[in-house]
Parts: sequence; structure tokens; C-alpha cells
Amino acid sequence: MMRLVVVLAVLMGVSGIPDVTISPPTASADTSAHPNSIPETADESEQIKARTEEGAEEDVMATGELNPNHYPARRAAQVVQHYLNTRYGSPFRLIGVQTVHSGNAEDVADSGRKYQLELSVNDIITNTTQTCSAELFFPKGKGQQPPEVKASLEELLKIDIKAQEEALYQKYKTNQTLMSAQYLPDSHGHIEPDMKPFWHLGILASSFIMLNESTENTLYNVAQVANITQLTTEEDHLEFDCHTLLHEVVSQEIIHWKMLFTWSPAEGVKVVQMKRLPHRHEREKSPKTN
Repeated sequence: MMRLVVVLAVLMGVSGIPDVTISPPTASADTSAHPNSIPETADESEQIKARTEEGAEEDVMATGELNPNHYPARRAAQVVQHYLNTRYGSPFRLIGVQTVHSGNAEDVADSGRKYQLELSVNDIITNTTQTCSAELFFPKGKGQQPPEVKASLEELLKIDIKAQEEALYQKYKTNQTLMSAQYLPDSHGHIEPDMKPFWHLGILASSFIMLNESTENTLYNVAQVANITQLTTEEDHLEFDCHTLLHEVVSQEIIHWKMLFTWSPAEGVKVVQMKRLPHRHEREKSPKTN
């Protein structure tokens, strides 16, 4: 939600972010719900901060029935959101978790931990909601492994978006001028209507990264699509170079990623390349070469 931008700017002071500045929206800015965030209570940020500072071991390793309003259940639900967007997302279908109804967690021998959730998800664009059952498995072992997720949608997929997708595809496939946009949303939380499909595409492509990077101890949102540029291609899809800023809520870290991804109505979003960019201080520490 747009309030996320405020949190980033105020709490982080936007420190250590190379080349891009996020400013808090003004009082008149559009503050509609951030399409990549689970709805938050008014004091959730402070609760998360307090639990993090206390090293809330009970939250991190909660076993058995979970409180659906507490951090472990909401963190697992966010991973489900990323997964659903990688599978079913579109410039005209963006999935968000609306409510976590129930959940439980259990250790699976020495191999990892399994979560089972009952939740409501909604299509942010059409404001259509359905219930959903999900199962997640966070593997343990050497090296970070992405979580395994099982979840599906039925009701939301009944909404026909084929005509909108085809119109967007044809418009930008035949355009003589390649599309390019920066700062979605801008410093006032605003996105031009004709740029919203590309904001959504940036979120969908970022969902592949957030799903891959998620663990039991993380909570990822998209803060901003800093830049998205259409590239020339002879293939039957649109191709984009994209720079996104991800907000990892637990550490309050802003993480920059560069991606090359494609989209077409037939194939959806496919991420071809992804690269995490270094922080400014990491670049400054890098040895200079002649």
C-alpha cells in the first residue's frame, strides 16, 4: 500500500539506496491500498519492530495452531501471495492476501517446516475475493532454498481479462516508440493510468524474486518500480528491462534488483535474468581496478 512508501521514507531515511530517491506522499496523494501488501493494522509496523528487536524466537519457530493476526501466519501468507502472482498474475490481475483465517505449523523431521493456511485472497484490480487453502514447506539445509507452495485459484480466474490483455499487447507490440517509465509510483504516490499495467508487470516479475528469496524470517513487498523499459524483440512477446526496489520488512532493508523479463497474453510473465544490485556502501568498498 502507499503507506509503505511513507514507512520506507520515514523509517529508513532512504539511506544507502543508490540512484533512486523515494519521498513520502503529500497529504493530497493517492493513498489507496498498496497492491503488493497484506492489509496491516495501524500499529503493525511497531509490533514487527518490537518483536524483531526482542529476537522473538517464539514467533519465528511457532508450532501448532497459529494466531492468524500474528507475524508467522502473515509472513507465510505473503509467500502464498507471491506464488499466486507468479502463476496467475497479469497486468489486469494482481493477487493480494486479504485475510488469514487460520493456520498451523509443524516440524517435518530434520528436513524443514510445513505451514497450512486458510485465507481469503482478492484480485486488487477487480476487487473480487475468494477463499483459498495453501500449504507451504520451508526446506532446511545448507544454502538457501526457496519455499515450496501448493495453492490454486478458481473463482478469480473466471473473470475474463483476455480482451484487455490482447489490447495492451497489440498496442505496445506495434508501437513505433518503445515504452519507458520511471518511479512507479512517483514521490507523491501517483501512477498515471496508462502506466498502471506496467507497475503491475513490475510487481509480477518481482514476485518471482520475492518467492525465491523468502524464508521463515522474511517479509517482502515491492516498494517501487524505479525503471521499466521496453526492449526491441522479434519474438512473440513484449520484453522489458526493469529495476525494482524491494522492502524486506523484518530488517527494514531496501534491496535493488535488475531483471529482464517477458510478457504475452499466451505465456504470462517469464523472468529471463535477475541480479541483485549492491548497496552504495558495498560499491564504495569494492577495490578499484585500472
